Amino acid sequence: MDQIVSTAYGKVRGRIGDGIARFLGIPFAAAPFGENRFREPRPAEPWEGVRDALEFGPTVPKAPYRPPLYDLLPEVTIPGEDCLNLNVWAPEGAEALPVMVWIHGGAFRNGSGSVPVYDGSAFARDGVVCVTINYRLGVEGFAELPGAPRNRGLLDQIAALEWVRDNIAAFGGDPARVTLFGESAGGMSVTTLLSLDLGLFQRAIAQSGAGHILQEPEDALKITEELARRLGVEPTAEAFAEFTPERIIEVQAEVQAEIAALPDPGRWGRSTVQGGMPFMPVRGDLVQRRPIDAIRDGAGHDVPLLTGTTTDEFRLYLAPGGLTTMLSPELVTGLLSTMGIEPSAAETYHSNRPGATPGDVMAAVVTDWFFRIPAYRLAEARPGGTWMYEFAWNSSNKDLPAPLKACHALELGFTFDALDRMAGAAMAGPGAPQPLADEMHAAWVAFATTGDPGWPAYDATRPVRVFDTVSSLVQDPRADERALWPDR
Repeated sequence: MDQIVSTAYGKVRGRIGDGIARFLGIPFAAAPFGENRFREPRPAEPWEGVRDALEFGPTVPKAPYRPPLYDLLPEVTIPGEDCLNLNVWAPEGAEALPVMVWIHGGAFRNGSGSVPVYDGSAFARDGVVCVTINYRLGVEGFAELPGAPRNRGLLDQIAALEWVRDNIAAFGGDPARVTLFGESAGGMSVTTLLSLDLGLFQRAIAQSGAGHILQEPEDALKITEELARRLGVEPTAEAFAEFTPERIIEVQAEVQAEIAALPDPGRWGRSTVQGGMPFMPVRGDLVQRRPIDAIRDGAGHDVPLLTGTTTDEFRLYLAPGGLTTMLSPELVTGLLSTMGIEPSAAETYHSNRPGATPGDVMAAVVTDWFFRIPAYRLAEARPGGTWMYEFAWNSSNKDLPAPLKACHALELGFTFDALDRMAGAAMAGPGAPQPLADEMHAAWVAFATTGDPGWPAYDATRPVRVFDTVSSLVQDPRADERALWPDR
């Protein structure tokens, strides 16, 4: 059965099945091409009649994940220019229900709102209107381009939230009860937007992404200059607009690979190397300070926040290629020195993991450095109204050179209660426990509905909900490792 809803730009036709209304591929801004390329998002063009919203819309220009991540992280590519679109799932007959708006991850250069695991049906089933969005990635969304506004991808996210504010009531959602949630780059985006006090959402969930990332303009420009050199043009928006996104993505991938292989602060900029990504939010008029610094000074304190990580985040980047079995102890101690803590810290990590290889220790160290400790700092920066979690269930995938354990992005199928929509069994392996998905998804729904996920808020005792086959509340997990990072 079809359902027609009126938006500010025109009517859209969705489809109802199993008690859930689905509206897919609705434009929230104009296509970012032609005169709109490298500009702030412009309003979508109104349409006459009824526009079908029955299939996912085009995805933004992006490169595929590179092997071995290609087989573990699902990716969707749909051609077309009208790529600044969003998707809505709502219960049939919904009225004034809480809303959850999802910002996907992908290191600010991959992903889309139509990835199968982001299907919002389970949220709609449980009384929440779920929205997933696209935003510009890579050069198109985040490169420092003289002649173009900074942080175009963030501006897209804001435009999508404004669309939700102005239109979601027609789909049965309450614009005064919006929870913004995201993972990885999406979690970093959530925290960045939290720090801006926009008033566009009332609750926030940051999964595996905190507020310690901000690229300096001069460092971002170094990336642009290298791209321009390879393209044979000046490093300006006008010059880059002469190339197709596909051609720019080819060169973007080359530079990205070089930065990963040789993260030289002298060549690429310290903030680029520390952030671990060539494209990310850049300091400027919109984002004037690191999110964590603005939050410490009071930004976003009136917004309840749920934040956390997986136990073994960085294993996603080491285990599939077998790197956990190849690294030397010397490399690990050298890495610790570059991170600003004593090389002897490796002994603490090793003693907490009997039989661990140097690669296992490195995975744990980088997990803390980039994910877990920034999440703690985010919680500590707020006077209250923050809840912390850790996802600890280990993947049962046995086909990789080393175990993934509770790696980055593994929790997504559980929070969306969409285990059947993960990339086959590649990420989770066989037998992912549905009761854990029921539990974790219910906590997310409870937080969006009431502002309380069901365990004590973060305070001086550092309570953390650890999600596992048997979940528990743990006070200050791995406190000795946390104490090694006084300045992170």
